[in-house]
Amino acid sequence: MSTMTRHPQPPAAVSQHALPDPGEQVPTLSWPIVGIFTGALAVFGASTWAALTSAVPAIATIAASSATIFVLFTVLHDASHYSISSHRWVNVAFGRVAMFFVSPLISFKSFAFIHIEHHRNTNDGEADPDHFVSAAPWWQLPVRFPAMDLPYISFLARNLRKRPRAEVLETAGLMAFSVTVIVASAFAGNLWTLAVIFLIPGRVAMFVLAWWFDWLPHHDLQDTQRENRYRATRNRVGSEWILTPLLLSQNYHLVHHLHPSIPFYRYVAVWRRNEAAYLDRDSAISTVFGQQLDAEQYHEWKHLNGKLAALLPVRVPRSSTARHAGTHPIPVKSVEPLTPGSVKVTFDVPDHLSDQFRFQAGQHLTVRHRIGGREVRRNYSICTSATSGELAIGVRHISGGRFSTFAVETLRAGDVLELMTPTGSFGAPLEPLARRNYVAVAAGSGITPILSIMRTTMEIETESRFILFYGNRTAESTMFATELDELESRYADRLRIFHIRSGEAHHPAAVRGRIDLPMVQQLLDRDLISIDRWYLCGPSDLVTTMHDDLASQGVPGERIHLELFRGRARSTHVDPFRKSEVTITLSGADQTVELAPGETVLESALKNNIDAPYACLGGACGTCKARITAGAVSMEQNFALPTAEVDAGFVLTCQSHPTTPTVAVDYDS
Repeated sequence: MSTMTRHPQPPAAVSQHALPDPGEQVPTLSWPIVGIFTGALAVFGASTWAALTSAVPAIATIAASSATIFVLFTVLHDASHYSISSHRWVNVAFGRVAMFFVSPLISFKSFAFIHIEHHRNTNDGEADPDHFVSAAPWWQLPVRFPAMDLPYISFLARNLRKRPRAEVLETAGLMAFSVTVIVASAFAGNLWTLAVIFLIPGRVAMFVLAWWFDWLPHHDLQDTQRENRYRATRNRVGSEWILTPLLLSQNYHLVHHLHPSIPFYRYVAVWRRNEAAYLDRDSAISTVFGQQLDAEQYHEWKHLNGKLAALLPVRVPRSSTARHAGTHPIPVKSVEPLTPGSVKVTFDVPDHLSDQFRFQAGQHLTVRHRIGGREVRRNYSICTSATSGELAIGVRHISGGRFSTFAVETLRAGDVLELMTPTGSFGAPLEPLARRNYVAVAAGSGITPILSIMRTTMEIETESRFILFYGNRTAESTMFATELDELESRYADRLRIFHIRSGEAHHPAAVRGRIDLPMVQQLLDRDLISIDRWYLCGPSDLVTTMHDDLASQGVPGERIHLELFRGRARSTHVDPFRKSEVTITLSGADQTVELAPGETVLESALKNNIDAPYACLGGACGTCKARITAGAVSMEQNFALPTAEVDAGFVLTCQSHPTTPTVAVDYDS
C-alpha cells in the first residue's frame, strides 16, 4: 500500500473560523430517500419472486438484489445521521427496515452508534471501525470488502457495556434470528434458495459498499478527524455525470464528513456553495483516477474539464417553423390532476405538425374551443422543457372561468382542441457554455412558464444556477409540486426552490406570507445586481410591484423578464387620424382595410374577417405580434415584447393605433 505525507493542520487564521455554513437543513421528509427506498423494496420483492419461481437465471436475481441492498445502505446511512426527516421516529423507522436488508446481524441503533464513532475517529486506528478496510494492504482487500460487517460486530462487542440494554437485546435477537433462519434453511434443503435471494446478494453489496463508501474516500489519508477534518476524507472529482448517481453522491464524501446531517442528495450543492472556503482549508481532493489535487491544481483541472465539456453535444431547441400563430386541431394525450383545482393537459401533436409546434422555453399556446355554443379563447403557458419533445400546459380552475372549469371537470384524453402554434418571448436565449445566475419569482399558476424555463435552462446551461421563489396558499394548492421536487433533487448543486406559503400558520416564518422584495433579499443572501436574469410571473400586482422594486434597487431593466396573467385595462385613446388605411400581410396575402377612429390594427383586421392571431387582447401574451413595414403606430401598453423586438419594428397589434395616414403590418415576419 502506498503512503502519503501527513498534512499539517490548516493555518490558525483559517482553522479558527467556523466551518462554512452548508446552507442546508434536515427536511421534514426526504422525498429522494422515500423514492429510492420504495423502489428498492419493489425491486427486491420482484427479484425474490423471480428467484423462487425460476423465472429468470439466478445471476440476474442476484444482481438485482445486490443493487437494492446497495441502495438501501444510503437509506440506512442517512437515517443514522437523522437526515431523512426532522422527526426522529421517521429516521428510526426507515433505518430499522433498511438495516434488516443491509446486515440483519446488528440493530439499527447499534449501527448508528458504530458509524458515528467512525466519524469521530476517522483514520484513528482501532478507534475507527472502518479502518479495517481503509488501512488494509491492497492484497487483503478482496477478502475484507465483503466482510465489512465483522469489524462492526467486533467494535460493538468491545463497547457492549456502554450501550443501552434495549439496543443490546435487539441486536442479540437479530443475530439469533439470522442464525436460526440459515440453520433452518439448511435442514429444509433450501439453503441455496436463501443464498440466491439474500446471502450472496448481501455479500456482493457489502463488497461494493466497502469499496465505494469506505476505501475510495479514506484510503491513504493519514490525518484523523480530530487532527484535520478537511483531510480525513476526500472528494473525488471527474466523470460526475455517472459517478454522482452511481455512488449516490458519496464521491463528495468530504462534504458528508464536514456536514453529516445534510441529506445525501445535497452534498454537491453544499460543495458548490462553499467551494472557495473549503479549498482555503486545504481540503483533500483527488480525481476519479486517484491523482491528488491541491487548490491550484484543482482550479486548473476544473478549467480544463470545462473546456472538454464544451466539446460535448448540447441539444439547443429550435423555434417553431410557423410564420405566424396558426390554428390546428390537436388531440389531448392526457389530463393529469395536479391539485384539487388544477390539471396538466398534454397534447398529442401529429408528426406533420411537430415542426410548427416546437417552442422556446417560456412561450405559450392559445386554446380555442366551443363551450355551450360559444367560442372560448384562452392563453396558457407551456410547462414542459423545450428539449423534451412534449407539449403540455397547466390549467388552474378560476371561479366562473368557462374554459378552466371545462378543463378541470370535463376535458379528457382523446378530446380535440384548437391550438395556435407557440408564441411569446418571456424566455431568453440560452447558451450551452454560459455560467449565469437566474432568479424566478412566481405565484400560483405563474409557475407554468417558469417550470419550462427552469427545466430547459438546467439541461442546456450546465454551469448556470437557478433560484425559484414560488408562492402559494398551501402545500395542497401548489401546482407541479412533485415535478419541482424531482427537478431540485436532479440538479441539487445548481437549483434551489423556496416554497412561500401564505395560508399555513406553521410554515417557517422566513418563508411564510406573501412574496415581496425584502423576503427575496433575505433568502437570496446576495447582491440583486449580481443576478443575470430575473423572471417574474403571476398576478399583475406581484409582477409589477417586484419589477418596480427591482428597478428601484438598480437592477437593469433588460435583466428583468416579466409575464402577466392578463394585461391592464385599456386607457381612453383619441386617434389623431380620423381616417386611416392599414395593409395587412398574413399567410403570404396582402389586404388593405380602413381603420375607424379609435380602433386598433387588430380590431380592424377582425372586423374585416381577417383571421389574425390573438389571445388576451391586453398586451400581455404577444400572440398578435407583427412587424411594421410602413408608416407608424403607437402602442397603448406592452407587457410582452422585449425592447430589442420593439426596436426591430415589432408591435402588438391589439394595442397599436396608427399615427400616420397609412400603415402596413406583416404577421408573417
